[in-house]
Amino acid sequence: MVRRPEASGEAAREFVVDIFDEVEEELRAERAQRLLLRYGGVIVGAVVLVIVAVGGWQAWRWWQAKQDAAAAVSYVNAMAMADSASPTAIAARPATIGALDALAGAAPQGYRTLARLRAAALKAENGDMPGALKMWDEVAADGAADPLLRDLATLMWAQHQIDHGDPAQLAARLQALTSATNPWRALAREQLALLDLRQGKTDAAKTAFQQLADDVTAPAGVRGRSSSLVSKLGG
Repeated sequence: MVRRPEASGEAAREFVVDIFDEVEEELRAERAQRLLLRYGGVIVGAVVLVIVAVGGWQAWRWWQAKQDAAAAVSYVNAMAMADSASPTAIAARPATIGALDALAGAAPQGYRTLARLRAAALKAENGDMPGALKMWDEVAADGAADPLLRDLATLMWAQHQIDHGDPAQLAARLQALTSATNPWRALAREQLALLDLRQGKTDAAKTAFQQLADDVTAPAGVRGRSSSLVSKLGG
């Protein structure tokens, strides 16, 4: 049988292509081997670094979860101590305040803020108003605290000195809570109206109380108090 020239040429081309493929594969293997010899230590170090980093992250998460759990137990115990004490048992409050102060100094951020707010309220009840105001002010200025709790601290700070604090300072800090998206806005507006009343701005106070009484988005307690005050002011 006579082989056609076309078939012979085709076979020759395939043979040459196979040779080039084999040579290219050997070159790649040789380059890979050289790179491995040159950078093998770096690659192994990078792998070890990744493993250590992952292990460290997992260990940190475990430690954080442990800290959160311990803080939760401490906070619940302190709250139980506060709730079980009689409102007239003033002598029992320092121990509760001390437990909350300790928690506020060592707990993760969320529990630390809650502990400081509760300790401030107990200090106010126990007659330590300067200590309470200082703690509320610290929470309000804490950039790491939840904004909702920071605003609550500002509101409590203002409420407890609305009848004797500096009017300009009180008004400025309360006004910052009256935006439409702030959940404390109705309570802040109520305090501002009381501040107007304290300064003899009766008409302004009456207008503010009437607006609160008509505000369906305000809490029922705020609306009820505002309506009552409007009546007393001759509205």
